[in-house]
Parts: sequence; C-alpha cells; structure tokens
Amino acid sequence: MKAALLEDVEKMVVREVADPEVQPHQVLIRVKAVGVCGTDLHLFRGHGNYNLDSQGRAIPLTVQPQILGHEFCGEVVEVGPEVKDLKAGDRVLCDQGLNCISQNRWPRCAYCNSGDSHQCLYYAEHGITGLPGALADYIAMPAVNCLKMPDSMPTELGALVEPLGCIIHSTDCVERARSRYRLKGKNGETARAILICGAGPAGLLFLQYLRNVQQFDGLILVADLRQRNLQLAKEFGGQPIDASAQSLVEGVEELTGGQRVQFLIEACGSAAVFEQIPGLLAKQGTILLYGAGHKGRDIGVLDPVLFLEPTLVVSAGASGGFDHDGRPTTYRRALELVNTGKIKVLPFITHRYHALEEIHKAFEQDFAREDYIKGLLSLDSSPS
Repeated sequence: MKAALLEDVEKMVVREVADPEVQPHQVLIRVKAVGVCGTDLHLFRGHGNYNLDSQGRAIPLTVQPQILGHEFCGEVVEVGPEVKDLKAGDRVLCDQGLNCISQNRWPRCAYCNSGDSHQCLYYAEHGITGLPGALADYIAMPAVNCLKMPDSMPTELGALVEPLGCIIHSTDCVERARSRYRLKGKNGETARAILICGAGPAGLLFLQYLRNVQQFDGLILVADLRQRNLQLAKEFGGQPIDASAQSLVEGVEELTGGQRVQFLIEACGSAAVFEQIPGLLAKQGTILLYGAGHKGRDIGVLDPVLFLEPTLVVSAGASGGFDHDGRPTTYRRALELVNTGKIKVLPFITHRYHALEEIHKAFEQDFAREDYIKGLLSLDSSPS
C-alpha cells in the first residue's frame, strides 16, 4: 500500500510500504478521510516527538519514520476471526489510542479502570507515538476502537469527531478540578467571563461546546490574529478580540470592566501567551493548558502566573471510560454531537486534499496561509 512517511524533520514522502497485518481482534480499514491536526504540524517541524524508547528518549525520524494521521475514518474491508459486531462495508471512525481493552490486557491497569485510557500504563497511539497513522491506504485497528457511523452521516464528518472528543475530555477535567470558579456554579463561584486564546479548530470547538452543550451564558472572549477565524468565533457566539489590532490585555480589561476572566483556555500553542496571563486572569482563576508546541520562552515567565494561585488543568486525548461493549464513551458523545449538528465542524474546513501525494502541501505551505484553519484529506468518492 501507499503511505505518506515522515522520514525526517520536514521531509515527508509517499512510498510503498507493507500492508498492515490484521490480528484476530482487529479490522482492516480502507482510509476515507483524515483530519490534519496541529499536533501533526509539531511532529513535522520537529517541535515534538512522542515516539520514545524504553528509557523515555525520543527515537529520531531518521531511525524510525512515522506515518502521521490520528483523526480518521474509513470503511472496513476485513475483520479478524474474533470480531463479531463489525463487517466488511461498515463505515467507522476510530479512537487511535491503544489501552488495556484494545490490547486485550487483563487485569486492566488502574488508569483504564478509572476511565483515563489515555494514561494507560501500556498506552500507544497510532499516528503519534510511532504506531502507523492513517495517512496511508489502509490501517488496522482493534474492533473496540471503532464506532460505526450512522448511514446518514457524511463520511468526512467521521474524521472530525476525534478533535471534539479531546475538547469534551478537557472540559470534563476542568469540571473535576477543585477550583474557585465553576462553569455551572456548583460548589464554587460561577465564572463570569472566559477567554479562549486561539480561534483555530480547537478554540472554535471549545466555544461551541461551552455555548451549546455546557449552556454557559456568560461572556466568552476569543482572541486571534486572523479575521476569518474571528468572524467564525462571532458566528458561534463568542466576543472576538483582534489581537493584531489591540493589546490582548487591554481588550480583556475593557470587555470585562477590569475584572479579567475567571477561566482561560490556552488553545493556540503560543508561548508568548504566558507573559500576558497575569493581566488576563482573575486571581485564583482556572487555566486549561490545551495547546501544544510551545517554544521560545523561558519557564520563568510562569512566576507571575503562579503568584495568582491559579488552578492549572492539563488534558491529553479523549479519555472518559468505556461503554458496555468496551468502546470509548467520549467518542460516542462526540459522534452524537457532530452527527446531530449541535457542534458544527465543516465551517472551519478551509483546505481539502484528495490524494496522499497532495498532503505535504498542508505542512509545507498551507498551515502558514492567512486563510487556513483546518485541512482534510478526503479519499471518499461518495457525495458529502
């Protein structure tokens, strides 16, 4: 089969590789759609490498090339003999993370027992930690990692469920944290204002989830430099702040009447944001660190932030426990929200690619374009 191999930093080539071997508990999937994620860009640029050896050291791409692509869906073409609830022709979307259940480990580790599958002691992740991702013709996945897509659901939407699953898990982490300010006012003061730093795909998903699912009716500020992104933020119910036209601190000061925000979501991956947090966040407010790839700042910039006694919340992936059939609960929640249109994802798909040979354009040029929000590799010939 063909696959897009990241052979070195900023060197992606399409080559023939061996077809995946299908284990008894797995299915073989013909890839139909793959979302291009900011994490993929960090890996491409060498700003991160999560493929580690037994001693926690990064394995260079020149030693072990990686196939990226962790937001994906496709069509089942083969099932292992132990798989009873999927068949060839089923359209599925996938949780790309392998945990105790998907690896047939028993007893389960403490993290899987508590629903925190992305912290599984034996965790591995397709497209990120060295396991082959979906920028390929085929991928083999455990059947319990696959959710059947409704017949009426456009195929490309299946590749956009994973990012929402991460937003759901992050928000769940915030709600579990013992912080002064709460989104719903339970066991604490109600947050009056939220700031989302970054109106990229994650920021726009956070905005919709807070408005449409959490029913937060306070002020949600969304800061970005790009006009198209800010316009979408306004359409989704946010108050945009054009950080290219005014100081972010001044904008927040003005819009909150000097009270600052009680909840800050860092969703842009810019280290420069940390220098501004002391002028953005109310004392004992909550910071959700969602963005990745921070570069260029000394950790000392955190000293003024820590003086505020904030609650710092960090999340990874889309943990959330397992349903009765062993499949991931959070992904099912995300699938329902995307399929019903309660969370809209297609408005921020700005770039589509229709062959593996085109996908390098996303990393080499399109991410830097003013009009780029999110890219999607679409290999499905059916209408969407």
